[in-house]
Amino acid sequence: MFNLIFGLVVFIAVFYCIITEKIPGAWATMIGGLAMAVAGIFTEKEALEEAIASRLEILFLLIGMMIIVHLISETGVFQWFAITLAKFVRGEPFLLIVFLSIVTALCSAFLDNVTTILLMAPISILLAGELKLNPFPFVITEIMAANIGGTATLIGDPTQLIIGHESGLGFNDFLFNTSPVAVLAIIVLLLNVYFIYGKDFKVSTELKARIMEMNPARSLKDKKLLKQAGIIFILVIAGFILNNFINKGLAIISLTGAIVLVIISKRKPADIFKHVEWDTLFFFIGLFMMVLGIEKINVIDIIGDKMISLTKGDFGFATYSIMTISAFFTSIIGNVANAATVSKIINVMAPTFKGVNADAFWWALSFGSCLGGNISILGSATNVVAVGVAGKSGCKIDFIKFLKFGALIAIQTLIVAGIYIKLRYL
Repeated sequence: MFNLIFGLVVFIAVFYCIITEKIPGAWATMIGGLAMAVAGIFTEKEALEEAIASRLEILFLLIGMMIIVHLISETGVFQWFAITLAKFVRGEPFLLIVFLSIVTALCSAFLDNVTTILLMAPISILLAGELKLNPFPFVITEIMAANIGGTATLIGDPTQLIIGHESGLGFNDFLFNTSPVAVLAIIVLLLNVYFIYGKDFKVSTELKARIMEMNPARSLKDKKLLKQAGIIFILVIAGFILNNFINKGLAIISLTGAIVLVIISKRKPADIFKHVEWDTLFFFIGLFMMVLGIEKINVIDIIGDKMISLTKGDFGFATYSIMTISAFFTSIIGNVANAATVSKIINVMAPTFKGVNADAFWWALSFGSCLGGNISILGSATNVVAVGVAGKSGCKIDFIKFLKFGALIAIQTLIVAGIYIKLRYL
């Protein structure tokens, strides 16, 4: 009984600290995980083997992609692309938002979406400023697009990596099952932007001329590195897609690409490692230990059994329950924590459903976690980072302001996802 109470108190306390930002997320989850270990909920061996070693693929895949993305970002290609798009649409605000959102979604599908929003948000704010427009519609649309784009592939969002690891589903499985919803969700997002903010997108000819005078070529800092990084990135993505045939593993492919790129670009290890997002990696390590602790005190089994009892063998109801519950908890504790916890519940529930495509549970979790991440600022790391960047640039986005637009988009896109699940899996 002590372990049960202590484990739940630690779990709740950690996420209270994360939500209120009293303690950095990495320290909060590490303290929580270590506290559970010290209390005897699990042993050091169990922590190292069951919580961390079994998920090293996720950690090494993230490290490899962080290195590749950092080197790509050094070339200035993201800024070049944004300015080029602005000139392509001749400064038309809504078309600019459309193209920026599509680029953000595409980048988020294959790169780290936090890095993507870090690079794209400042450019969007700059372009909005040049057009004398409120930057909020630009920034909030890109945030939503980043989370939606992350739904499309296995590597698009950390939640997808967790789901892929727990389910055993591969890169192509995600590409063929979740990307259609991502495309539909982007359309829903842009329609909302048009009807809600379209009337405000009025720009004079003089201001549009400013955009046309911007020179995107000035953004490109290292063309040689751009060629090298571009080739390596394409090869890595090709490796992900072909992994079912070459069977090398996503972490090996990612790390190989990263190390080759570092060597040919002649970078020193110290210069590269300081750009690895260690806080994210330690956040995951602590989170994995906490989820193990929750598993050891049988909370996962209790919730799983309760959901089986409530759904009474109704596969459709169970699937929608997973998506709805995931979206709700994602808005409170974040999509990564939600995915790590609910994936364990699915492993308890799935064996009780015979003769059905139980993969629908995993897609429901994916949609609930990624699309539900748009509900509140707390829904994903992307949201927190983007709001911080916007605030530094003079575009303040508070919790309620985010919630009003984010919840609207999340509800609509989750409805689309629900219809998609019904038509394809139920």
